[in-house]
Amino acid sequence: MTGEKDLQNLIAHMRPMLDPAPYVFCTFAKKGLMELADYEPIGLFCETEGVTAILPLERARELGLADAEWFRRITLTVHSSLEAVGLTAAVSKALAQKGIPANVVAAYFHDHVFVPEERAEEAVEALRALASDV
Repeated sequence: MTGEKDLQNLIAHMRPMLDPAPYVFCTFAKKGLMELADYEPIGLFCETEGVTAILPLERARELGLADAEWFRRITLTVHSSLEAVGLTAAVSKALAQKGIPANVVAAYFHDHVFVPEERAEEAVEALRALASDV
């Protein structure tokens, strides 16, 4: 399965789904990927400065990291191709017009948008409006 590449189809069928759980972006300079697996990250990225982990709030609390900003994940349920052009830009623009920060993670099947917890419902509505305008 290669996923959808047509931008209009992607936007029209993206059906944003809000995850009820809050997440925290954390960074670890001295922990390896295997050590972090115990904390059930939903995303990991290796950077020069350390490993960024997207952790469920409860796991971040265990590490004393729950004071960081909490985010909610919005999954765009359309199967987007990794070669699709413009979806991230369209989603970011729709949220930027509302002043909502967006941290986009592209995975193999779907794109996931992390937004501040207090703006999550508003972000979902903005994305639904974007989809209905196509």
